[in-house]
Amino acid sequence: MAKTRTEFLCRECGGNHPKWIGKCPDCGAWDSLEKFSVEVEATKAGAAPIWGTPTDGTDADELARGGIGRAIALGSVPEASVPRIASGIGEFDRVLGGGIVPGSVMLLGGDPGIGKSTLLMQVAASVAARGGSALYASSEESPQQVRLRAERLEAVVDAGGAPALGERLMVLGETNVARIVEQARRTRPTVVLVDSIQLVHRTDVSAAPGSIAQLRRCCLDLVGLAKSSGCGVIVVGHVTKDGTLAGPKLLEHLVDVVLSFEGDRHSAVRVVRGVKNRFGSTQEIGLFEMRGDGLAEVEAVRVPQTGGPSAPGCSFVATMAGTRCLLGEIHALVATGFLGSTKRKASGLDSSRLAMLIAVLEKHGGLRLADQDIFAQSLGGLKIAEPAADLAVALAIAGAFLNRVLPTGTVAIGEIGLTGELRSVPQIEQRVHESLRRGARVVIVPTSARISASVSSTQRADGEEGQIVKVGTIARALEFLAPSQRAIASEPKPMEANVRTPRTARQS
Repeated sequence: MAKTRTEFLCRECGGNHPKWIGKCPDCGAWDSLEKFSVEVEATKAGAAPIWGTPTDGTDADELARGGIGRAIALGSVPEASVPRIASGIGEFDRVLGGGIVPGSVMLLGGDPGIGKSTLLMQVAASVAARGGSALYASSEESPQQVRLRAERLEAVVDAGGAPALGERLMVLGETNVARIVEQARRTRPTVVLVDSIQLVHRTDVSAAPGSIAQLRRCCLDLVGLAKSSGCGVIVVGHVTKDGTLAGPKLLEHLVDVVLSFEGDRHSAVRVVRGVKNRFGSTQEIGLFEMRGDGLAEVEAVRVPQTGGPSAPGCSFVATMAGTRCLLGEIHALVATGFLGSTKRKASGLDSSRLAMLIAVLEKHGGLRLADQDIFAQSLGGLKIAEPAADLAVALAIAGAFLNRVLPTGTVAIGEIGLTGELRSVPQIEQRVHESLRRGARVVIVPTSARISASVSSTQRADGEEGQIVKVGTIARALEFLAPSQRAIASEPKPMEANVRTPRTARQS
């Protein structure tokens, strides 16, 4: 029987310590160490450390063949040309950097009921439909329940209606990670999907599923499976009430990619965001819409061709998400409050920048907002934190306060300084080009923005050319707000019944 050693693992940072202490010396978290047992591997007696043993060229070659490499020049390292596994879902592949890297482990986290299992089933069905094979290991549902979801997503039949994806899409209802790994080695799938890591366990670890000891050992087994077989492994992780992945940070350190599945479960829009990616950028996002037949990819928002904003307080902005330009819609509401206890709330926007923009509008825009409650949000679950949205947010607040609207098809791009000056933002040409291509009639940019002639001549979807207007200050930008037709029609008209009669006239 193998000997065991007791160690203590920090649930916050994953650091190992030989004894329990109140405060983790690595991350400084209090009362975060949990006890677990590890097996002590037998070592050869009298073996000298390799790094202390002098070796000649022959010994170095033997050590290299035995798995202990020697230092070589970086230029002589051969290039690794490993093709990625395309899942067939464009938004998902975009976040991963082009597809699933063979031998990589991905961790997908999200709120309960947001659609993690639905996304995994669609990825498995898409990989199988493209000629690969997938093993869907569910520790939360039985194979019959998984089949019901597959039928709802129309993953049981292919695009032509032919029965089944054959044996390329396999389902396993198992909580023992050793059996999951063994089935993966026998079937040799292209992708292995485990739903979820909190409910799988090892029988030789004396801890409950979901504990730190189980999470660590099970994750290490899945990492070993991916590295030895070359298949891609996608693991689902639960999310705590604080919005972080359940379990220690050790899971995020062990895996190669960490994806966050965000969005309101009561809203149709879902966002897949990269938190960690060893093979690509973490700035890319994928947009999905939850429908009755599963998750559907969402195109970027288009600027309305007619009608303009439905009410004062609406504006559009071109924001960057990695290499992708998205058009975000911003709404603002200004209501009468109490001086000294006004509210400033932001949803999907930076609340600190919102307070700064309100101060700039008061100082350099001539608006009295000290006694007004102001609420601003970014529609569609899109989070906008870059300064390029300053002008759009300011115009939305001013429009809501003055009961005015922007002209039809207007997009505002620019950063606002504390002096009221508009400044250019990075990738301004790409933002303007994408705005015009998606139907913008007028694009408001700072005076310092440099726009080439080719971008200025970009035609909209209807074949017409858009207009690029350069503005230097926020006061000049507020001149684009015009009274709305609905506001003019709803203005109260004086009536004789509402006119107060003087008291002397009533007495006479």
